Amino acid sequence: MHRINFTLFILLLFFFSEAQAQELNCTVTVNDAQLEGNSYTYISELKPRVEEYINDHRWTEVEFEEEERIECQIQIILESANSNYDFGSRIIMSARRPIYGTTTLTTSIILSDDNWQFNYPQGRTLIHDELQFDNLTGTLDFYMNVLLGYDFDSFSELGGEAYFQKAQQIVDLAQTTSAIGWTRAANNRRNKFNLIADLLNPSYRPLRVAYYQYHRLGLDAFTADAIAARTVVLQALTDIRDSKRRATSNYLYDLFFDTKSREISGIFNEATPQIRRQAYNLLVETDPGHLSDYNNLQN
Repeated sequence: MHRINFTLFILLLFFFSEAQAQELNCTVTVNDAQLEGNSYTYISELKPRVEEYINDHRWTEVEFEEEERIECQIQIILESANSNYDFGSRIIMSARRPIYGTTTLTTSIILSDDNWQFNYPQGRTLIHDELQFDNLTGTLDFYMNVLLGYDFDSFSELGGEAYFQKAQQIVDLAQTTSAIGWTRAANNRRNKFNLIADLLNPSYRPLRVAYYQYHRLGLDAFTADAIAARTVVLQALTDIRDSKRRATSNYLYDLFFDTKSREISGIFNEATPQIRRQAYNLLVETDPGHLSDYNNLQN
């Protein structure tokens, strides 16, 4: 009897573990329009291989329900290839998370990398390996941990630290190789090396805290009390402005506003004239690159 109960328990445990969803639900597109010749027709297999690599892997120890999975999109633009099946490409990624109390998703972050080179012969299997660096899987691992870090930062204050640290470990491992795009570049601060260095730099923690306040205390509270939520968002933007004034790099701030400028405009669109003016004056100083998105706040 006890043996039967134990067997039943094991079966239930198995089915329960199988029912737990992975963290990421990524859709991948591969654009090979710039490649010439018929040698690379097999590249169509890259899309399902990358989706499987990302979506079937357990990236965290946190249990996610199916509806809690992080929606993400990845666009890979192949720009060149050689006879050794080395590809030069660009990659654009975005992640979304739900806004509490609504059916709406908010884009957490948009990232891009214009300098991704990797080797992909036909039939290659993608394998997770934390000890051996590869520029294809290593780049995917790096950015998935960064996306996770941003997502967790949006739900708890500095909650993404562990995932940013994992991304840093990948950068450190890449330094032992000659892989392109992983070193500190004096002529290009917008690279993987500097991205993770800034995210883990204590000088930018006020930005990350404001990022949490913007999402969890602002957006997630909007349906319950829009006026109070706008006040929180306005304070978060004020903190971001103050942090940016002390910063030596605008990289993380530009990523934030590239992702959020239109959403911020929508948040304050139906605010009182006084709050709209406050928001506009703040944004003119903090985010001059997206002034056209904030024109509606002048009225």
